[in-house]
Amino acid sequence: MNQGPLSGIKVIDLSLLLPGPLCSMYLGDMGAEIIKVENPRAMDATRVMFKKANGAPSLYLMLNRNKKAITLNLKKEKSREILLNY
Repeated sequence: MNQGPLSGIKVIDLSLLLPGPLCSMYLGDMGAEIIKVENPRAMDATRVMFKKANGAPSLYLMLNRNKKAITLNLKKEKSREILLNY
């Protein structure tokens, strides 16, 4: 578990692109537990932005540090149940 002033706080991150993931990255840096939820049909654009020579998506890796991730299709009832049970 992360230590910090937000330790014990859980954040569900449904954001895309830069502002949302950047904000949740900072919350994770301060100790919050971040659960990043991605859509299986719409890849996070930061996965393909600013790749290093070895192909690693450096922006994606930076923005999603200190996060747990899950892929859910929120059009499906079971996926919504999973999300609400986090």
